[in-house]
Parts: sequence; structure tokens; C-alpha cells
Amino acid sequence: MRAKRTSLVHIIYFSRLNLSSDPQLRAGQIADIGRQAQKKNEFSVITSLLMVDQGFAAQIIEGERNSVQDTFNRIAEDQRHRDVQICEWREITKREFVNSFKSVVRGPASEAAFSKANLLPALQRGTPKASSIHGLAVALQAEAMSKQGIDHLFV
Repeated sequence: MRAKRTSLVHIIYFSRLNLSSDPQLRAGQIADIGRQAQKKNEFSVITSLLMVDQGFAAQIIEGERNSVQDTFNRIAEDQRHRDVQICEWREITKREFVNSFKSVVRGPASEAAFSKANLLPALQRGTPKASSIHGLAVALQAEAMSKQGIDHLFV
């Protein structure tokens, strides 16, 4: 018996970032990405988590197939990204992420999760595994929820 097809999908990708090397300008550029993505993702009913580690981005985007495809196409054409590569594109039965757009930049507050995932060497080689990106995203979301006093998700 074949499994029922769903129109709910997720995509996991990574890219090199074309952002300023100045920390303040870079933070502003990432904030701009967030503001633009938040509006578009809310309209398209997309949930996502973007992780930034040095000059690399990795993101999981969830939603209806056409919305995810349109969102990814915008990202692939965005001059702030280069060498955009998909690690995984697949149907999912339910969403795992709660925010239309959330970004986590590697820094003191997130260092433990980024260090444990050890994703940077694979990003530098261009060979990160979807499961590693996914694992880091889930850990970062759980950490953020825990800080808000939320111990589990009902999605």
C-alpha cells in the first residue's frame, strides 16, 4: 500500500553568504534578511529556521510545496547568497518549526549547540549532511523554547 502524498514539504539548504565582514554591518544585513523573510513567510504560511555560522548559512524551510519552491527560488536568486545547494527536499507529515522566520547566528548564547553539531567543517568543504543541519536546527529551537519556559511542542 502506498503512503498518501502530502503537499507539505521541507527543504534543507546551505549557502555561502555575501555579507559585510564588519560585525555591525553584518548584523544589520542579517536583520534585514529577517525582516524581509518574516513578511513573505507569514504571507506564504512558511515556517523556517536560518542558522548563520561565520560566512555560511543553513536553513530549513517548511510549508506547502509551491510556497517552499517559490521561497527557495527567491533565496537562490538573492545576491546575499552564493553557491546555494540543496541537501534535502522531501515531503513531511507535520511541521517541526514554529516561527515563520527565526535566525540564529553563532555567538556566545548559541556556541554550545553549534560546537556540539560541529557543522562548520562540513560547510567549508561543501558537504554538510541534511541530518546534521536538521539536528542543529531542532536543538536551537528547543533551546530557545526552553528559555521561554516551553518544554515541548504540539505541532
